[in-house]
Amino acid sequence: MSVSYGTSFAAVEGWLRTFACLLMAGWLVTLPQGAAHAQAPAKPVKLVVLGDSLSAGYGLPATAAFPVRLQKALTDKGVAVDITNAGVSGDTTSGGLGRLDWSVPDGTQGVIVELGANDALRGVDPKIPREALTEIVKRLQARGIKVLLCGMLAPPNYGKDYADKFNAIYPDLAKQFDIPLYPFFLDGVAGNTALNLPDGMHPTADGVDIVVNKILPTVETFVATLAPKN
Repeated sequence: MSVSYGTSFAAVEGWLRTFACLLMAGWLVTLPQGAAHAQAPAKPVKLVVLGDSLSAGYGLPATAAFPVRLQKALTDKGVAVDITNAGVSGDTTSGGLGRLDWSVPDGTQGVIVELGANDALRGVDPKIPREALTEIVKRLQARGIKVLLCGMLAPPNYGKDYADKFNAIYPDLAKQFDIPLYPFFLDGVAGNTALNLPDGMHPTADGVDIVVNKILPTVETFVATLAPKN
């Protein structure tokens, strides 16, 4: 029994010609727009860490600073973010307020506020950091920027009365402005000599990673509220 290959090739050639004509005429259905959008990478959420030396990365390589390590941790989990390090060593809450406008550029969607350690170390009247942090939150919210507040604890050498007044600032403001609070920025690191530089106050690179790992779930939840809505 013989098979006519010529007939089969002719049929295929005719089909290809028809397909090409339909394609050129624009008659073939393209992929739905939704499918194309699904393939597009998500735009990164723009964050700023407004802080002092604890988040700036004092005594560490730039790649070991808190904002850099936090961005890597989020990226590793598939969360697209662009985090700016706006930490200034030695800054108090008043200092952060004074540079707020140029430290947080337009287009920022969320700010992680890490300030207050230097106020506490200097024994500044708790009324001052309370007022400064209040104004920082108000100004950011007025610009449509969401805030994640990182708490700080006063050292014990100023006594219980001072510590009670200072430590209450952060939960009070979180409740007042209905913003998320991470209770203590140095949780798991403070007081551990192995995780701090010789000054006993600033985290080592390993210490920064612990800070990042502990705060990560809170930041993930925060970032989810900032994702652009389609």
